[in-house]
Amino acid sequence: MTQSLRFAVAGARGRMGQAVLKVLNERGFEVALAFDKGDVIDLSGADVVIDFTTPYASIDIAHACADEGEKRGKALAHIIGSTGWMPAEEQSLKTLTDRVTIVRAGNFSLGVNMLMGLVKQAAAKLPAEDWDIEVLEAHHKRKVDAPSGTALMLGQAAAIGREVDLGEAKVAARDGLTGQRVDGTIGFSVIRGGGIIGEHSVLFASEDEIITLSHSARDRTLFARGAIEAALWAVGKPAGAYDMQDVLGFTA
Repeated sequence: MTQSLRFAVAGARGRMGQAVLKVLNERGFEVALAFDKGDVIDLSGADVVIDFTTPYASIDIAHACADEGEKRGKALAHIIGSTGWMPAEEQSLKTLTDRVTIVRAGNFSLGVNMLMGLVKQAAAKLPAEDWDIEVLEAHHKRKVDAPSGTALMLGQAAAIGREVDLGEAKVAARDGLTGQRVDGTIGFSVIRGGGIIGEHSVLFASEDEIITLSHSARDRTLFARGAIEAALWAVGKPAGAYDMQDVLGFTA
């Protein structure tokens, strides 16, 4: 059944699109459509779309998935790895989750999703008045959003562990005379340079010791493989909003 699935790949000329196409070819899957900015989106021959583009493009693609699903009488699956979402874009996508089976994640790596669980547990156990949390991330110089989607996922895991709202606890930039750190905040530090694929660490710092939980990506295809696994899981599922925690069975 899975080998007969037909894939559409958005952002096909980009780095991640190329990685997805490479893995699909290696595994013998059919690519019904590979498209990029400016191309016509015809999903009539596809069962699932894998999409590493931009939030703006992903919303257009989700609309195309919704339209195609209505023609068939069943929801099309849309796997979204685009990052840098603004609240209005999040809301636009949310309006389509009753018509499209959407799996969206800031990172499709198994290791990163395991790391999220560890960060959540550590944040829950280490008291905010004694332990500061800092999320550090490094990516290649061509990445246009910061902090990365993965860094935000890790920050959200820490916030859930501490039972706080990330929007209120988040400190995303420091420059000049900032004053001393406020207890309970979750900081983000960003590096951009060269061809770094993806480095993420969550640092828990007390006055006497430091705990660091980290993940390093060595090959871009690991994200492609995770997205393909998400696609195989999503096809046939009811319309709705899902993430990699659902795919991996980490949610109840």
